[in-house]
Amino acid sequence: MAELREIQLTESQPEPNEKLVKVFDTEQESEAMVVKGLLESAGIECNLTSTATSQDSFPGLGGVVIMVREEDAEPARRILAESKKIVADESKQTAASDDDETCEINVSIEEPPAKA
Repeated sequence: MAELREIQLTESQPEPNEKLVKVFDTEQESEAMVVKGLLESAGIECNLTSTATSQDSFPGLGGVVIMVREEDAEPARRILAESKKIVADESKQTAASDDDETCEINVSIEEPPAKA
């Protein structure tokens, strides 16, 4: 059975009685921290919560969920989608530039020196 536990408390988190909506989830806490920072830099307060399971029974299971106020859900999802698109575009550009790189190799065949 999964239980929720808060990872980090900050003053900018939504009030506990407000309706919160999940906008992101991942298995990697580091990825969640990056997304949380992205949303907070856009002025969207969020709550980072871990979905921990018993590691004795279910090793490796769990994850991290980011929740925002209901009225912030759509702007948060839009920011995340734009960010994902930027990363994908940069990845495509990098892959394309890697494909376009060529190299010239000059090979000269010389006769070995004559034996004396």
